[in-house]
Amino acid sequence: MSSRPSPPLKCLPSTPTGPYLAEPALAVTGGGAAKGVAEGVPSAVRPDQQMGDGRYAIAWLTISAPRGAVPTATSVCACGRNRFAAGRRKALALIEDHTRHRDLCPLRTHQEGAAV
Repeated sequence: MSSRPSPPLKCLPSTPTGPYLAEPALAVTGGGAAKGVAEGVPSAVRPDQQMGDGRYAIAWLTISAPRGAVPTATSVCACGRNRFAAGRRKALALIEDHTRHRDLCPLRTHQEGAAV
């Protein structure tokens, strides 16, 4: 007994022919360097287009007071200060302490005798 031949499936030809053949992929080099740049040779880099005004954040105060939940506050400073408070009274005290720290922080105040 022989089995009936199954009808051919609709598909693309197995071997593409004609002008639409794909070109071989170029080898990827590590480092993302432009083509023709030698290793260790500095390349021209454009300056950062985002010009700031010279200011940057030193201290952060984060307050979370969701309705019906316990309010919290976090005070973090680049000088190493990191404080947390939970509860309304403690959070309000931390907010006042954070405001006081802005005037006393060694990163914000110039030291006596230091060049400005």
